[in-house]
Amino acid sequence: MDILRPALININGRIYRKNLIKEEHYEDEEEEDFSYSGPVTDQCMDEPCDTNNIEQTEKGFRCAIDVPSVLYKYIIGKKGETRKRLESDTKTSISIPKQGVEGQIVITGPQKSAVASALTRVEVLIESFRRKQPFTHFLSFALNHPQVQEGFQRFKEEVLEHCSQDGGVDDTIFQNPAKLHLTIGTLALLNEQEVMRACELLQQCQDFIRDTTEGKPLALEVRGIEYMNDDPSMVDVLYAKVSPQDGSDKLQQIADRLVEHFVAAGLMVREWERVKLHATVMNTLFRKDPSAEDKGGSGRQNMKDREAFDARNVLEMFGEFNFGACELNSVQLSQRFSSDCTGYYCSSGHVTFS
Repeated sequence: MDILRPALININGRIYRKNLIKEEHYEDEEEEDFSYSGPVTDQCMDEPCDTNNIEQTEKGFRCAIDVPSVLYKYIIGKKGETRKRLESDTKTSISIPKQGVEGQIVITGPQKSAVASALTRVEVLIESFRRKQPFTHFLSFALNHPQVQEGFQRFKEEVLEHCSQDGGVDDTIFQNPAKLHLTIGTLALLNEQEVMRACELLQQCQDFIRDTTEGKPLALEVRGIEYMNDDPSMVDVLYAKVSPQDGSDKLQQIADRLVEHFVAAGLMVREWERVKLHATVMNTLFRKDPSAEDKGGSGRQNMKDREAFDARNVLEMFGEFNFGACELNSVQLSQRFSSDCTGYYCSSGHVTFS
């Protein structure tokens, strides 16, 4: 990270600079320090802003915030050092539930400004380490329609017939046809409450989705492939391209509005200015490692060890491959690494176009 241009974090409309400092608090991680960079108003001179959630008690002031249990360790720190430093710096007491028990982190102190300061620091820590959690769910348009699945199966067979000698190409890096989908965005939902909140947010999008589609399914053509890096001889992911048959941008509008809604709610991080609608057909993360399976592992490669493949011949021979057409009629909130009775990902919630 460029120390002259530190990353910014937006929490409830306030902007913070994220300054990296190396400490021995977590194994294989660097703790991050933060400073508030928002505008200073008269209201904020004596005490931090946004103190509405702080209540007065007989002994001073108190604030309780909901935090997923998987994030407790980042507030506690190694041997409790992070919590001790927060309490010492802000002259407050921070109570954290036992690990694995969902509950609230409670901050108490003699002064409202002290509790507000501790609350801000805890919120920034939570937001920072939340971004490091692997995604658990994703929003998508399912593409596992019979015609598209058949087209994908043809694509796989023909690629293996003509390109199996190319570096890194084998049958394990192809997508499961039952799980073909267009990714809209990913989410790290860290407890059941956050899953329920995401489902509620998706339901709130029902009206604008139906207004956009005029209550009708969207006819879609899946044709052509592309990659996102700059070297076709070293590719990790190959995508199928999609386009609405009516030539409209309704699908793009829906995807962009969904991401905007979930980003505003703090459950999704914006990766692109506009959603890059793509259907993964080949991914080196799917590659099976026989040696790992022999040792009792899953056989799947991780990000660090993944082996790229040479896609030059695939792109040349199948650049305009026709996977088929289908009609989209819903948006799914799906759970990663899951399967339902149809072979698609287990759905936590969905809304329909009609």
